[in-house]
Amino acid sequence: MKPWKQIAIGAGVVVMLAITVGVTVHQSGKNVVTVQTGKVQRQDLSSVVSGSGEIKPKTYVNIGANAYGKITHLYVKEGDHVKKGQLLAQLENVQSTADVSANQASVQAAETDAIAADAALKTSDADLLRAQADYGRNKLDWDRAQNLFKEGLIAKSDFDSRQNAWATADAALVQAKARVAQAKAQKDSADRHVAQARANLTRVADVLQKTSYAAPYDGVVTNLPVREGESVVIGIQSALGSTLLTLADMSVITAEVKVDETDIVNVHLGQPAEVTIDAIPKKVFHGTVSEIGDNAIVRSTGVATSQQTTASEEAKDFKVVVTVTDPPADLRPGLSTTAKITTAARSGVLSIPIQALSVRSKAQLEQEKSTPGSVHAAAPAPKETASKNKDQQQDVQGVFVIRNKKAEFVPVTTGITGTSDIEVVNGLSDGDEVITGSYKVLRTLRSGSRVKIDNSVPKKEEESS
Repeated sequence: MKPWKQIAIGAGVVVMLAITVGVTVHQSGKNVVTVQTGKVQRQDLSSVVSGSGEIKPKTYVNIGANAYGKITHLYVKEGDHVKKGQLLAQLENVQSTADVSANQASVQAAETDAIAADAALKTSDADLLRAQADYGRNKLDWDRAQNLFKEGLIAKSDFDSRQNAWATADAALVQAKARVAQAKAQKDSADRHVAQARANLTRVADVLQKTSYAAPYDGVVTNLPVREGESVVIGIQSALGSTLLTLADMSVITAEVKVDETDIVNVHLGQPAEVTIDAIPKKVFHGTVSEIGDNAIVRSTGVATSQQTTASEEAKDFKVVVTVTDPPADLRPGLSTTAKITTAARSGVLSIPIQALSVRSKAQLEQEKSTPGSVHAAAPAPKETASKNKDQQQDVQGVFVIRNKKAEFVPVTTGITGTSDIEVVNGLSDGDEVITGSYKVLRTLRSGSRVKIDNSVPKKEEESS
């Protein structure tokens, strides 16, 4: 055989071998899935619930008008710090002051009449004592006169004179008793006039007192919607001019936030929280949960469900109050805030990235065991099978673990959820490598599939898909 023929045959053999190898590699590569992975590792985890709202003082009061009148003086302005008892505002009080003066004079006059009635009663008592003494003396003379007249020792005229004297003394005694009763009645009337005058004085003094407004406690004037010269009204809280000012006790500051209804079950009193304030960026304040609302609030309207007459399927929130333990001195009510409440914390627990979790039905897992290695999603069990055996349709939570360059679905039990990781209670060991992405792969991956690890940054197109 000529040399060039040998060379041609050898080249042909080499080409055929190359084609065979290429086809083999290509066919074997069809069932290899490119994945991203993460390690099972021990770390400290904290479960956090977030809510947004605003800064509010724990104690504040809207000082409303207690009387109708014109504001003559405003002694404070918005933002002023005041002390308990400090005068804040003064309404026009000319008529109230005059009423108090008039009633004070009425009280004094009634007290004078009461003193005179008391003196008259004492005089009547003295007259009664004198009348009783005269009656006793004349009664004795009359008794002696009767005995002497029977014995003929006195004249008839003397007897008649003593009898008349006794009768006169008896009448005087009855008259003295009547005067005492009259004096007592006048004394009681005078005392009641004094009580009536004092009650009227208390009433008009209260009206006068309601024209002056003092601070009920130390605080800051956070709202002052009125001006000097304006008239205020009483009894209508929402009406213009019914609220003079708002006084807030800034010694205890709270963050009042709204927490989603799905998270509220994990929030309890006393849990720690981190508070951030939009007006004070890059600074974190600390606090504890001090109040949890019982009524759900419809997110779109802000109205509590207890105030609605019909049921609503809209998203709902619950009010949570966090007491800030280290508030800044220049904090103002109404500032927007966010509270991150730590609902659970554990140290040194096994954890995996949250995106590694996947869900498969029992029917899918059994089908994957019978036909392993495919990269396509397992077909759902037929409806007939589902109706016969509902247990096959139950979901199983787990992760895909790389073992011998293959993906193996391992059921796991999870615990608390952190920001980006979740606790694994059982099913995995420290150092296991689990598949974390992409989402498209995790959605279609089957147990037993061959995988290739590529932890480089995924393309945007792949992420978006």
